Amino acid sequence: MTAREGSTETLGETVDRLRSHQKPNRGAPAYSRFVNRPAGRVLAAASYHAGLTPNGVTAISAGFSLTGILLVGALPRSVPLGILVALLLAVGYAFDSADGQLARLRGSGAPSGEWLDHVVDCAKITALHLAVLLGVHRTFGDSAVSLLPMLFLLVANMLFFTFVLTDQLKRNQGGRGATKDEPASTLRSIVVIPTDYGLLCVVFVLWGLPNAFVAVYGLLLLGSLGYLVLGLPKWFRDVDLSPDAA
Repeated sequence: MTAREGSTETLGETVDRLRSHQKPNRGAPAYSRFVNRPAGRVLAAASYHAGLTPNGVTAISAGFSLTGILLVGALPRSVPLGILVALLLAVGYAFDSADGQLARLRGSGAPSGEWLDHVVDCAKITALHLAVLLGVHRTFGDSAVSLLPMLFLLVANMLFFTFVLTDQLKRNQGGRGATKDEPASTLRSIVVIPTDYGLLCVVFVLWGLPNAFVAVYGLLLLGSLGYLVLGLPKWFRDVDLSPDAA
Protein backbone atom coordinates (compact mmCIF):
# COMPACT_ATOMS: atom_id res chain seq x y z
CA MET A 1 0.00 0.00 0.00
CA THR A 2 1.38 3.41 -0.93
CA ALA A 3 1.22 6.42 1.36
CA ARG A 4 -1.50 7.91 -0.85
CA GLU A 5 -3.64 4.76 -0.58
CA GLY A 6 -3.42 4.93 3.18
CA SER A 7 -4.24 8.64 3.45
CA THR A 8 -6.53 11.25 1.95
CA GLU A 9 -3.78 13.88 2.21
CA THR A 10 -3.10 15.68 -1.06
CA LEU A 11 0.36 16.29 -2.49
CA GLY A 12 0.11 19.99 -1.64
CA GLU A 13 -0.86 19.20 1.94
CA THR A 14 2.11 16.86 2.25
CA VAL A 15 4.43 19.60 0.96
CA ASP A 16 2.99 21.97 3.56
CA ARG A 17 3.44 19.37 6.30
CA LEU A 18 7.03 18.88 5.26
CA ARG A 19 7.78 22.50 6.07
CA SER A 20 7.66 21.55 9.74
CA HIS A 21 10.15 18.73 9.16
CA GLN A 22 12.96 20.85 7.72
CA LYS A 23 16.54 21.06 8.86
CA PRO A 24 17.45 24.47 10.31
CA ASN A 25 18.55 26.89 7.59
CA ARG A 26 21.24 28.46 9.75
CA GLY A 27 24.60 28.05 8.00
CA ALA A 28 23.16 26.58 4.80
CA PRO A 29 24.61 28.05 1.57
CA ALA A 30 22.24 30.03 -0.62
CA TYR A 31 21.54 27.50 -3.40
CA SER A 32 20.96 24.67 -0.94
CA ARG A 33 18.75 26.85 1.22
CA PHE A 34 16.65 28.70 -1.35
CA VAL A 35 16.57 26.27 -4.29
CA ASN A 36 17.55 22.73 -3.38
CA ARG A 37 15.64 22.24 -0.13
CA PRO A 38 12.35 23.56 -1.56
CA ALA A 39 12.82 21.35 -4.65
CA GLY A 40 13.68 18.41 -2.42
CA ARG A 41 10.53 19.08 -0.41
CA VAL A 42 8.35 18.61 -3.48
CA LEU A 43 10.27 15.47 -4.51
CA ALA A 44 10.00 14.09 -0.98
CA ALA A 45 6.24 14.65 -0.96
CA ALA A 46 5.88 12.99 -4.37
CA SER A 47 8.05 10.09 -3.20
CA TYR A 48 5.92 9.75 -0.09
CA HIS A 49 2.75 9.45 -2.15
CA ALA A 50 4.47 6.99 -4.49
CA GLY A 51 5.38 4.78 -1.54
CA LEU A 52 9.14 5.11 -2.03
CA THR A 53 11.58 4.55 0.81
CA PRO A 54 14.34 7.02 1.78
CA ASN A 55 16.99 4.54 0.62
CA GLY A 56 15.16 4.20 -2.69
CA VAL A 57 15.27 7.98 -3.12
CA THR A 58 18.99 7.91 -2.28
CA ALA A 59 19.45 5.38 -5.08
CA ILE A 60 17.58 7.66 -7.51
CA SER A 61 19.81 10.55 -6.45
CA ALA A 62 22.91 8.45 -7.03
CA GLY A 63 21.66 7.41 -10.48
CA PHE A 64 21.18 10.98 -11.70
CA SER A 65 24.50 12.13 -10.23
CA LEU A 66 26.48 9.17 -11.55
CA THR A 67 25.08 9.64 -15.05
CA GLY A 68 26.12 13.30 -15.09
CA ILE A 69 29.58 12.48 -13.76
CA LEU A 70 30.15 9.72 -16.33
CA LEU A 71 29.19 12.11 -19.14
CA VAL A 72 31.74 14.66 -17.89
CA GLY A 73 34.51 12.08 -17.79
CA ALA A 74 33.71 10.18 -20.98
CA LEU A 75 32.48 12.63 -23.63
CA PRO A 76 34.11 15.61 -25.39
CA ARG A 77 33.10 19.04 -24.17
CA SER A 78 30.13 20.79 -25.74
CA VAL A 79 27.59 23.40 -24.68
CA PRO A 80 24.61 20.98 -24.91
CA LEU A 81 26.53 18.40 -22.87
CA GLY A 82 27.26 20.96 -20.17
CA ILE A 83 23.59 21.92 -19.91
CA LEU A 84 22.58 18.24 -19.69
CA VAL A 85 25.22 17.53 -17.05
CA ALA A 86 24.17 20.53 -14.96
CA LEU A 87 20.55 19.35 -15.10
CA LEU A 88 21.42 15.77 -14.13
CA LEU A 89 23.62 16.87 -11.24
CA ALA A 90 21.04 19.38 -10.00
CA VAL A 91 18.23 16.81 -10.08
CA GLY A 92 20.46 14.32 -8.30
CA TYR A 93 21.20 16.91 -5.63
CA ALA A 94 17.49 17.67 -5.20
CA PHE A 95 16.79 13.97 -4.63
CA ASP A 96 19.69 13.98 -2.17
CA SER A 97 17.75 16.56 -0.15
CA ALA A 98 14.51 14.62 -0.60
CA ASP A 99 15.72 11.38 0.98
CA GLY A 100 16.33 12.96 4.39
CA GLN A 101 13.09 14.94 4.24
CA LEU A 102 11.18 11.77 3.34
CA ALA A 103 12.76 9.92 6.27
CA ARG A 104 11.70 12.66 8.68
CA LEU A 105 8.22 12.74 7.18
CA ARG A 106 7.81 8.98 7.54
CA GLY A 107 9.45 8.93 10.97
CA SER A 108 11.70 6.20 9.61
CA GLY A 109 15.14 7.79 9.93
CA ALA A 110 17.81 5.24 10.80
CA PRO A 111 21.61 5.24 11.19
CA SER A 112 21.88 2.90 8.21
CA GLY A 113 20.06 5.43 6.01
CA GLU A 114 22.32 8.24 7.18
CA TRP A 115 25.33 6.01 6.57
CA LEU A 116 24.20 5.23 3.02
CA ASP A 117 23.53 8.90 2.29
CA HIS A 118 27.01 9.92 3.48
CA VAL A 119 28.74 7.13 1.54
CA VAL A 120 26.96 8.16 -1.67
CA ASP A 121 27.82 11.82 -1.03
CA CYS A 122 31.49 11.01 -0.51
CA ALA A 123 31.62 8.92 -3.70
CA LYS A 124 29.81 11.65 -5.65
CA ILE A 125 32.14 14.43 -4.52
CA THR A 126 35.25 12.39 -5.24
CA ALA A 127 34.09 11.11 -8.63
CA LEU A 128 32.93 14.53 -9.83
CA HIS A 129 36.30 16.22 -9.36
CA LEU A 130 38.10 13.22 -10.88
CA ALA A 131 35.82 13.53 -13.92
CA VAL A 132 36.67 17.22 -14.14
CA LEU A 133 40.35 16.28 -14.01
CA LEU A 134 39.89 13.97 -17.01
CA GLY A 135 38.01 16.65 -18.94
CA VAL A 136 40.52 19.36 -18.11
CA HIS A 137 43.41 17.13 -19.14
CA ARG A 138 41.77 16.40 -22.50
CA THR A 139 41.39 20.13 -23.14
CA PHE A 140 44.52 21.66 -21.64
CA GLY A 141 46.93 18.71 -21.62
CA ASP A 142 49.75 18.57 -19.09
CA SER A 143 49.31 22.09 -17.76
CA ALA A 144 48.94 23.68 -14.36
CA VAL A 145 45.17 23.78 -14.91
CA SER A 146 45.06 20.09 -13.97
CA LEU A 147 46.10 21.06 -10.46
CA LEU A 148 42.76 22.79 -9.89
CA PRO A 149 40.56 19.66 -9.72
CA MET A 150 43.26 17.86 -7.71
CA LEU A 151 43.26 20.61 -5.09
CA PHE A 152 39.46 20.96 -5.21
CA LEU A 153 39.13 17.22 -4.58
CA LEU A 154 41.28 17.56 -1.46
CA VAL A 155 39.43 20.63 -0.18
CA ALA A 156 35.95 19.23 -0.91
CA ASN A 157 36.67 15.92 0.82
CA MET A 158 38.18 17.67 3.83
CA LEU A 159 35.13 19.91 4.14
CA PHE A 160 32.73 16.99 3.83
CA PHE A 161 34.59 14.81 6.32
CA THR A 162 35.01 17.69 8.76
CA PHE A 163 31.30 18.56 8.65
CA VAL A 164 30.27 14.94 9.27
CA LEU A 165 32.86 14.27 11.97
CA THR A 166 32.27 17.54 13.83
CA ASP A 167 28.52 16.95 13.84
CA GLN A 168 28.96 13.40 15.13
CA LEU A 169 31.41 14.39 17.87
CA LYS A 170 29.13 17.21 19.03
CA ARG A 171 26.23 14.75 19.21
CA ASN A 172 28.37 12.33 21.24
CA GLN A 173 29.25 15.15 23.62
CA GLY A 174 25.58 15.93 24.15
CA GLY A 175 25.76 19.13 22.13
CA ARG A 176 23.32 20.22 19.50
CA GLY A 177 23.35 22.08 16.24
CA ALA A 178 21.25 24.99 15.16
CA THR A 179 17.57 24.90 16.02
CA LYS A 180 14.61 26.32 14.18
CA ASP A 181 14.41 29.09 16.77
CA GLU A 182 17.85 30.40 15.83
CA PRO A 183 17.86 33.02 13.05
CA ALA A 184 19.17 32.06 9.64
CA SER A 185 21.28 34.83 8.14
CA THR A 186 20.71 35.43 4.44
CA LEU A 187 24.04 37.27 4.24
CA ARG A 188 25.89 34.28 5.66
CA SER A 189 24.15 31.97 3.19
CA ILE A 190 25.49 34.15 0.37
CA VAL A 191 29.01 34.45 1.82
CA VAL A 192 29.45 30.67 2.10
CA ILE A 193 28.03 29.96 -1.37
CA PRO A 194 31.44 28.90 -2.81
CA THR A 195 31.12 25.76 -0.66
CA ASP A 196 27.67 24.97 -2.09
CA TYR A 197 27.63 21.71 -4.07
CA GLY A 198 24.46 22.91 -5.76
CA LEU A 199 26.22 25.93 -7.20
CA LEU A 200 28.97 23.64 -8.49
CA CYS A 201 26.29 21.61 -10.28
CA VAL A 202 24.99 24.76 -12.00
CA VAL A 203 28.49 25.83 -13.07
CA PHE A 204 28.60 22.86 -15.45
CA VAL A 205 26.44 24.84 -17.88
CA LEU A 206 29.83 26.37 -18.75
CA TRP A 207 31.43 22.99 -19.41
CA GLY A 208 31.40 23.59 -23.17
CA LEU A 209 33.28 26.88 -22.64
CA PRO A 210 36.59 25.66 -21.17
CA ASN A 211 38.14 28.97 -20.17
CA ALA A 212 34.94 30.25 -18.56
CA PHE A 213 34.42 26.99 -16.69
CA VAL A 214 37.98 26.90 -15.37
CA ALA A 215 37.75 30.53 -14.22
CA VAL A 216 34.52 30.00 -12.26
CA TYR A 217 35.62 26.58 -11.00
CA GLY A 218 38.84 28.17 -9.76
CA LEU A 219 36.91 30.90 -7.92
CA LEU A 220 34.77 28.27 -6.18
CA LEU A 221 37.96 26.46 -5.21
CA LEU A 222 39.47 29.62 -3.71
CA GLY A 223 36.30 30.36 -1.78
CA SER A 224 36.07 26.79 -0.47
CA LEU A 225 39.74 26.77 0.50
CA GLY A 226 39.36 30.06 2.36
CA TYR A 227 36.30 28.77 4.20
CA LEU A 228 38.17 25.59 5.18
CA VAL A 229 41.23 27.46 6.46
CA LEU A 230 39.12 29.89 8.50
CA GLY A 231 36.75 27.22 9.75
CA LEU A 232 39.16 24.54 10.96
CA PRO A 233 40.25 26.38 14.15
CA LYS A 234 36.60 27.04 15.10
CA TRP A 235 35.49 23.47 14.49
CA PHE A 236 38.45 22.24 16.54
CA ARG A 237 37.37 24.45 19.44
CA ASP A 238 33.77 23.23 19.07
CA VAL A 239 34.80 19.65 19.88
CA ASP A 240 37.69 20.36 22.25
CA LEU A 241 36.79 19.14 25.76
CA SER A 242 40.28 19.35 27.23
CA PRO A 243 40.64 21.17 30.59
CA ASP A 244 42.57 24.01 28.95
CA ALA A 245 39.63 24.63 26.61
CA ALA A 246 37.13 25.14 29.42
